[in-house]
Amino acid sequence: MKASDFLCAKAVSADLKSTTKPDVIAELIDLLISAGALDKKYRKKVLEVLMAREALGSTAIGQGIAIPHGKCEYVKKLVGCLGISKQGIQFDSLDGEPAHIFFLLIAPGDSAGPHLKALARISRLLKDKYIRESLKTATDDKSIVAIVQQEDGRLSKL
Repeated sequence: MKASDFLCAKAVSADLKSTTKPDVIAELIDLLISAGALDKKYRKKVLEVLMAREALGSTAIGQGIAIPHGKCEYVKKLVGCLGISKQGIQFDSLDGEPAHIFFLLIAPGDSAGPHLKALARISRLLKDKYIRESLKTATDDKSIVAIVQQEDGRLSKL
């Protein structure tokens, strides 16, 4: 599975404006709504699902990365969006550092396999410091998508 299989290319932001955990998750959900990947009427419910997941333990994995994710019946297939916060947001990360790279995933309630594969792919994609720095310094949404696609291609050859 490639990140481009579930990343909605129209739901990418090189400059997230939010400054708190709930606000950045809401902003990411709004990217999916604007891209047509999520119906606006489910916004509040999806936010509740994702915040409930955060209450179990932060999805910030360190090194400036957070992968908020959850399962719900409001999507038919695995869908993701990607946003970059230039200033960083405190996200209760394991290393105590602010998160800059946010890869949000929403999966149908019955899709354990694809959901876990997507989380693994994102972790592998963002393991490389060069990729993380490239994403953090990207100036526009198209550059972010290009970086992900390029790294996807490189990882597929390994």
